[in-house]
Parts: sequence; structure tokens; C-alpha cells
Amino acid sequence: MTVRKQLAIVLLIIGITGAIGSGAIRYFWKEFFPVQLGSRAPNFTAATLDSIPRQRSLDNYRGQVVMINVWATWCLPCRVEMPSIEALHRAYGPKGLKILAVSIDDPGTDSTIRAFVRQYGLTFEILHDAKGKISELYDVDGYPETFIVGKDGIIRKKLMSAMDWNSPEARALVDRLLTERTE
Repeated sequence: MTVRKQLAIVLLIIGITGAIGSGAIRYFWKEFFPVQLGSRAPNFTAATLDSIPRQRSLDNYRGQVVMINVWATWCLPCRVEMPSIEALHRAYGPKGLKILAVSIDDPGTDSTIRAFVRQYGLTFEILHDAKGKISELYDVDGYPETFIVGKDGIIRKKLMSAMDWNSPEARALVDRLLTERTE
């Protein structure tokens, strides 16, 4: 066997090994690096509901306390939760809390989402992730799912169901995070 053939075989083996390793890392990524309390909130991108949609990302809010609520118009618990999120926004938005409600409704449903926003009188930022990438990125198992991110970009609370955001516990958490100093 010539040196050239030996080199080709070695390169082929390295390529196959690399492809298998890359696939395994992608497959097991969530096992090795889960999105959980204490982990850095992954950046994501979603579109505004403006007549000409603009892309927004979590990076636009770095250094701020952010509530990320992943929801859908067809989700009944989401409908129950939205009024308390609006009340939280009215109370804490002026103090610096940023609420990003990211709809995972299907593509082409912007008008349905806008009607939902009008129906509930929502005034916080509503984004649309028509491809549902945030669900994959944040390992969302059901809707609604909410992540509270501190000024340092670390996930401080993860809720896997609807919540009353007017509860003393929820407000105490927001108060604490808004007054926290970052270095």
C-alpha cells in the first residue's frame, strides 16, 4: 500500500470519527449543558409584531432583569397567566423589569397573536418565534414556561407552568433581582 493510500485512509477515519463526535455532541448537548437554574441564559432571536417585523434578541437586554415567557395563543394556562404578567409589568416595568413574551405560534399567525394581545390589553414586549427555536434552545417541555434572568445573565427562576405573578413570592423575587448589584 502506498503512502498516499495510507494517508487517505487515515484522513477518512479522522473524518468519520469527527462526524460521529460532532453528532454525539449535538445529540447529548442538553444532557451535558442543560438550561437550568444557575446557568447562563442562552441568547435567542425572535421577531416583533410590528408591521415590518424587527429581530430582537436577549442580547438587547443584557444587564437588565428579564422575564422570558414562552407561550402560545392556543395554550389555556397561558391565557390564565397573562393578566397577572400584565399587572407585574405595570408595577415593575417602570422600575426596570423587562418582560419578553415569546409566542411559539405557527408561521403566518401574527394577526392571531396581535388579536390576543389586544384582547388581553398586553403592553409588554411580545415577540414571535414562528420556528419555535426558543423551545429547543431553552429545553421547554410545555407551555407556558417562564425564565427569570438576573442582571448578570444567569437564570434565577424557571417555572414550568402558569403562575400568579401578583403573589408575594413572585414580587419579592422581582424586587430582590431589581435591587441586586452587579460587578
